[in-house]
Amino acid sequence: MSLSATCDSVSQKRTLSSLLAGRVPKRPKQEDGERLQEAAIQLLEQQQSLRGLLREVGNPDLCNVFQKQPESEGISATFTGSLLACELRRQASQLGVPVAGVSVKMVLERLMEITETGEEDEDKRRELLSSSQRAQLCVLLEACTELMSQGVLCPKLLWQEYRRDQRLPNPEVVYQLHVYNIVSLKHILESNEGVRLWLGSQLKSLCSCKLPQGEEESRGVQQKVLLTVVGVLVGVGFEQSPDPASAERRTSLLCCSVLDDMLFWLLDSVEESQSLQSAGPGPELWIQIFTASLCGVSASADALQRFFRHSLTSTLTYRPRLAVSDAITLQHEWTFAKASRLLTSLFCKLAVVFSMEQLLSHLQLVLETHEVNWKHVLSFLSTLLVYNPCAQSSLGELLSRLLTSAFEGYDLENMITAFLLARQGALEGPAIFQSYSDWFKLSFGGGSSYHAASKKSLVFLLKFLSDLVPFEPPQYLKVHILHPPYVPMKHRSLLMEYVSLAKTRLADLKESVEEMGLYEDVSASGGASAQCPAAQDVEKAVSLFESTGKISATVMEASIFRRPYFLTRFLPALLTPRLLPVKADARMSFIEALKKADKIPAAQISSYVEACQKQRQQQKSEVCLDSNDDPLEVLKIQLQELTELVVEGSDGDMSAQLSRISHTLSVVFPGRPNESVGQEVIDLHIDAPLSPELHVKVINMILRNFCQSTLNVSRANPPNKQSVWASRFVSMLLGNTQLLPSLLCRLWDLLHNQGPSLTGAHLLGLAAFVVHLDASMSHSLLVQLVPHTLPKPVPVSDALSSALVCNTHTDMLFCVRFCVAAVCYGICRGDSLPEQTKLDYIPSSLYKKLLSLIPRLLPDARRPPISAGGTVSKHHEENLPSLWSSTTDTNSTWRKTAWHLWRHPAFCQLQHKPPYQVSFSEWLANELRVQRSADALSDPERQEYQQWACLEHFLPLPEERGGCGGDMKILCAHLLNAIMDHQLLSSQCLETPHPRESITGTCLPDILSRLQEVVYEMEVTDLSSSGTSKVDVSDFLFEFVGQRCSTQRASASAGISNELSLQHTLNTWNRVLLTLPAAVVVKVKTEGGKTTVDCNKLIEHVNQHQRQACSPAGLLSFHLTAHLLKGLLCAGARCGCSKEEVNRSWSQITLRCPLLLVSTVHWWQHLSPVLLSLWSRLCDEGTLPEQLQILMDSHSWAFSLERGPQSPSPPGSPALLLAACLHRAWQSCGYDTQDVIAAVRRLRPEGGAQNHQVLVFLFFLGVHDYLSGLLFPQERKHQKAGPLCSDLLQELVNSADWLLLFESNALSKSVYQSAAMLTSDEFTHLKPWAFYSLLLQQRAELCQKAVSCPGFIHTAVLCYISLLQLSLEGHTPTTAPSDHQMEPFQILSQAKQFLLRAVSQTSLTALSSSRLRQLQSQCAELDPEVAAALSEQPDPHSDSPEMDFL
Repeated sequence: MSLSATCDSVSQKRTLSSLLAGRVPKRPKQEDGERLQEAAIQLLEQQQSLRGLLREVGNPDLCNVFQKQPESEGISATFTGSLLACELRRQASQLGVPVAGVSVKMVLERLMEITETGEEDEDKRRELLSSSQRAQLCVLLEACTELMSQGVLCPKLLWQEYRRDQRLPNPEVVYQLHVYNIVSLKHILESNEGVRLWLGSQLKSLCSCKLPQGEEESRGVQQKVLLTVVGVLVGVGFEQSPDPASAERRTSLLCCSVLDDMLFWLLDSVEESQSLQSAGPGPELWIQIFTASLCGVSASADALQRFFRHSLTSTLTYRPRLAVSDAITLQHEWTFAKASRLLTSLFCKLAVVFSMEQLLSHLQLVLETHEVNWKHVLSFLSTLLVYNPCAQSSLGELLSRLLTSAFEGYDLENMITAFLLARQGALEGPAIFQSYSDWFKLSFGGGSSYHAASKKSLVFLLKFLSDLVPFEPPQYLKVHILHPPYVPMKHRSLLMEYVSLAKTRLADLKESVEEMGLYEDVSASGGASAQCPAAQDVEKAVSLFESTGKISATVMEASIFRRPYFLTRFLPALLTPRLLPVKADARMSFIEALKKADKIPAAQISSYVEACQKQRQQQKSEVCLDSNDDPLEVLKIQLQELTELVVEGSDGDMSAQLSRISHTLSVVFPGRPNESVGQEVIDLHIDAPLSPELHVKVINMILRNFCQSTLNVSRANPPNKQSVWASRFVSMLLGNTQLLPSLLCRLWDLLHNQGPSLTGAHLLGLAAFVVHLDASMSHSLLVQLVPHTLPKPVPVSDALSSALVCNTHTDMLFCVRFCVAAVCYGICRGDSLPEQTKLDYIPSSLYKKLLSLIPRLLPDARRPPISAGGTVSKHHEENLPSLWSSTTDTNSTWRKTAWHLWRHPAFCQLQHKPPYQVSFSEWLANELRVQRSADALSDPERQEYQQWACLEHFLPLPEERGGCGGDMKILCAHLLNAIMDHQLLSSQCLETPHPRESITGTCLPDILSRLQEVVYEMEVTDLSSSGTSKVDVSDFLFEFVGQRCSTQRASASAGISNELSLQHTLNTWNRVLLTLPAAVVVKVKTEGGKTTVDCNKLIEHVNQHQRQACSPAGLLSFHLTAHLLKGLLCAGARCGCSKEEVNRSWSQITLRCPLLLVSTVHWWQHLSPVLLSLWSRLCDEGTLPEQLQILMDSHSWAFSLERGPQSPSPPGSPALLLAACLHRAWQSCGYDTQDVIAAVRRLRPEGGAQNHQVLVFLFFLGVHDYLSGLLFPQERKHQKAGPLCSDLLQELVNSADWLLLFESNALSKSVYQSAAMLTSDEFTHLKPWAFYSLLLQQRAELCQKAVSCPGFIHTAVLCYISLLQLSLEGHTPTTAPSDHQMEPFQILSQAKQFLLRAVSQTSLTALSSSRLRQLQSQCAELDPEVAAALSEQPDPHSDSPEMDFL
């Protein structure tokens, strides 16, 4: 066997590595190494194959002798390299060739062997090596590095031989050669002139290759290869050299060319993706190489900026095929939401290394110096605006510079550029940039605008606008017409020419001016609105009418100047048939107002009413649902992507996604948003169902996504360390005003009806949503609840807070949980914001609910709060995470979280700010809504809590913080106001009850008990807050109700509503007064050591207020009368001379308070036992005081008249008292007037002046009953008052005193002035009606006597004038006709005839000339015929002017 054969046999069984490993059984020595080296050389000389040796070294399964081995193995890489170098030199010397050639040949053979492995099976992956190939290649390249160090391998020759066969270099091989510093990319670029041909194609193939799932190593290598190659290309192509040589310049241009080819390939893919919907992974991967990480060894920061700037310029100028006119027309299709995502991603990458000012300055430079691709330019601007909040102000500055330059040099290019950029910003919505109409008005609408300096500038602007007309979308023409540029009056004709041209163009587009809406937002994106402009106008007009009570000036102007549109568009939209509600809503009221203003033709309104009636008869409602699910599916995917971006994505990506969501929502909720003018009001219909069904699904999806996103983000960070995703999300929703009402309605429904069923995650998310919604709308939109449960439009948090009722235990628990979550979120969110904006994130209405609920449900919270003076301490900052963790902790209870929040310094600090303070009146209103049967507190617990709140919390609390400042009067006034307001509200709720608010079973009895406690304490202590002056409870009570009535008169409108409101207020007050002890009603004062009764306030109260609210008129109720008289007796009993004080006080009442006197007489039969019993208890006496005894005797005398002539003579009582007693006796004797008439005959005038006064007062009471019978014919008890009045008139007809009762001015100055204070002002105004109604029913003889009575003509003329005024003002009562009663117009007609006959038959000598002329002038304005009749009478004093003077 030969040696060579032996070696071959050994090589087949054992490798060199194993042989070498087997040679080190023990620690080697120096001489062993030398012998080993000699043996190895001898072995290699035995005809061994070098190629096989290299293949053996590259086997991954064997020990790699070319890698650095541990010292224990005793073999170094240098040693193995030297072995290879020696063998290569030996073979080169044998062949007679350079050693470099042998080494290059051997390396290339091994390289080809590695790269060609598996190409037949995996041809598509030839751009990247497999893992095994990559490992073999690395070993080979490490060996090459050793060979280079030994000087036997030439890198340049290696590359030259590698490219000799014209094969396309593998990009990974090129990358590895560069990484191992064997052949650098820069050398390749400089040495190979055809590099542009193969490098670009290889890079495209590398980007486009699809890697199987799971090959993360290959994916990482792919990224490294691209970044390394591009880094070198950027470094070589864009690095500036002081004096570049021609070769360097050529290489630089070559690199730029390769990069440009890749960019154009990317942009071509963008255009293809518009139609194919996908451009594959290649372009997306190439976009990722535009990163700042390129800045490093290969490229400097300056080179990177130059590369990005060059790429941006190339993108903006790529294939400029569209003209400016095309850009004007197609601009609305190039918004961010409609742009290719590849293009917007490219713009984001290119913009990352520049500031906003640099980007816009470069954009301006490109626009001035290049032909541009307008689609790319405008998409680039949209991307900047969406991703960068600072872009809005920078764009405004750029527009200002462009317009300034345009008007300085009359440059059309700058002008058109400014308009295109402004419109592009407006297309992205109000959250991104101001609307086009706002920009146009701001730029050209004022006297200091750019064009206002000269006529030339004005002509330039109008000429420019005129040139745009053929290409303009209609919405911009409408802006220019509705908001024309400022033009001086002398140049108005120039503007009119443009307006005429624009209107003609609109007519060509079938969108004439007549079709333009009154309130149309013409600055929105192009395309027709999904909702008719007339329908939008109707909604806006009804909303304005509802808030102001007046027809808007825009509608009134349209009815005159735009009458075709008003009649053919607006009115048909307004008068669309519908099911009319039982109670008139805002739309019905608006229609009625237009009808009264003669703006609706009678035929049109009749047709509308008939159509509504037919629709009510059908009782069918049609529901229109959108069956297209595509927008819903798209929105679902977009919201899921947003959820991922919120946690991991950048702010720019999140903003871009929000813009796409906004575009999808505009499809689901079509229609252009109304243009904001000041603070808009959104109507929230809380009783209307959500429709259509698609809208409900979309809103639920939005809210669920927000809750999920909030939960995901909150797991990682508290709100103060989160991004601004939530604010941007809510701002995006606010940009769609069609969505907003439905969204608010859904939130209301969730909080009001479904609160207890919400989970903790839902509750936390909704709380955060409401916080951001309030912060975004706090300075713009207001909400008006429909029906109007709130008096005026309020911020959104207040509107939604009203949905959180706290009437029951269940409602309270949900409310406190929701409010705690919202306030905790707001406190934590606001901690990272400036001081002035912190409060925007803490809704005051929700905070104030906690101030009431937490002490109510947690007794420990009633202790004094933590001092909150000064700034937030470090302890507060440390407590923020724990506060938020307690909110989000699922194991924590609401009690722990609420207690933690209650003690938090930031929470306590807010109580010192006015918007966050709960006033005593607010607390009382909330407490009065609680249902006692479903309260969280028992009766004793509720009493303890209310007493603490009233006496310990609000009483000492300063007034500026909503308390009472220690003043019991203020505390009592708040209690009285709250009780009265509650009862007034309860009476209104009886008419329109709310399903969740019961009007019975409230805490009103508890609050009444607190009032009684406070009044008792005031009466017993008799001390004010200062402790120096006396406080009389009765004076305080009557002053309170007086102020309340005065405020009511001032706030209510004149007329019946005012009277009804005052009557309602006084009836409520009477109910409250009856719950208080009678002893506090009448004042007892002590002066000079003497205690007396002071009933002045009582008399004043009855005369001023109770008189106006009596029902029936002229009579106090029994309970009120009894209460006042019991108070009088109690007050008298507290004085030293009880009887004398009662007598004195009653004498004052008899003279000054006739209403109380007459009411006492009316109810005496029921009152006397009560008063006698009370007086006997107070003074231990069996008889009443003398004055009350006189009343009793007079009452007995009047009722004894039915026994005939034997009845005793009347005692010496006041005339009004006797008349009242006789009147009551007449009412109580079965309406038989015989006994009363007999008594009247015994009281003839000749019997004395007092008897005559009794007759007059009795006649007054009879006329009062007669008038009541005319007003209320259904009440039969007044129907027989006419005969009584006739009989009394028969007795008094010869005296002029009875006429005084019908003249208010004369009555107040006569002995019968008490009669003026007996009835309400309403009855007093209607006395002229009673005067003629009564006279026209009398016999002719009696009428003749009445006419002959002195002063009759004067009284008759005055009554007739008053009757005419009543008729003209519509105050004449409308009564049902009867056999004994005429219609008001009949009374007026017959009264006139009666008066004319009386004037013609009577001499006017009793009238002075001045009085006659006064009557004539008054009649001349209202009835000239009567005035003429008075003038025909000769002047009785024409010859005696001195008598006229007298």
